[in-house]
Amino acid sequence: MRRYDRPIILALLIALALSWTALAEAGDPVYVENAMNFVDGSMDVSAGIPEDAEGVLADIRDRGLLRVATEPYYPPQEFIDPDREGQERFVGADMELARAIARYMGVELEIVPMEFTEVLTAVAEERCDLAISALAFTPGRAAIAELSKGYNFAEENAGSVLLIRAEDAETITGAKDLAGRDIVAQSGSLQELLMAENVLDYREFRRLSTQQEVYDAVISGEADAAMVDEEPARGYIANSPESGLMLLEHRYMLDAAYDGDRVAGRKGELQLMYFVNGVIDELLLNGQYRAWFEEYGALAAKLGM
Repeated sequence: MRRYDRPIILALLIALALSWTALAEAGDPVYVENAMNFVDGSMDVSAGIPEDAEGVLADIRDRGLLRVATEPYYPPQEFIDPDREGQERFVGADMELARAIARYMGVELEIVPMEFTEVLTAVAEERCDLAISALAFTPGRAAIAELSKGYNFAEENAGSVLLIRAEDAETITGAKDLAGRDIVAQSGSLQELLMAENVLDYREFRRLSTQQEVYDAVISGEADAAMVDEEPARGYIANSPESGLMLLEHRYMLDAAYDGDRVAGRKGELQLMYFVNGVIDELLLNGQYRAWFEEYGALAAKLGM
């Protein structure tokens, strides 16, 4: 790797900044990631996809179809309503977000269900245009995909927590008690990362495909503890008291700058993410996303999820 003197690097950065400024003054939009490696800029989406659209955004317009990858087993963001058919069976706050993005784009929507570990791969391999699947920020995801600004923020003091069987409450009070025990988390999730970083002494750490498999592993005794997203886990326990599950009090948190779920797109497709962020801005401003979250939380409870 070549080394560069600091004055040269500084000069390059200044030149780059001046070029961006010149482009902006000329009326050409400049699409960039911020220093935290996600896209927080937005565009006005009121007129739909702009005429100067490029890359995937232009492809979506020309195709007349937005393809969205999701794992539909994570209520209230995404799940299947057994009383509906076809594309309408995919429900949840994130699925309404996908429909809103398609509406603003003026195109049809195809929701493509798959395992959670495949949603980013499907985008990278151009089988889907976006991944909308309760994706939290992680550095690994930001390295391989463009991530939107946050849109679904945890309630105050919420985070990720350890899930155990209530019958084990006296012997498992925290991560220190998991030595010689089996632990699980959903593969590819933020909780997998937090488990790996914070629970260092255990017998076996298994990664499972779906959140329901994580719950079932602890219920059945195949695992002694799991790292889970606190908010949906509380909903699951409230809706399934027979599960015998409980949450420990200690919360594992990301830095506040990384809070919120994210939409993911193909790396380098910054214009597409500016459009997505424009839709997110509208939904956060009018409180619509939170209203969907509560609406589908009630439906999930009714369905026993």
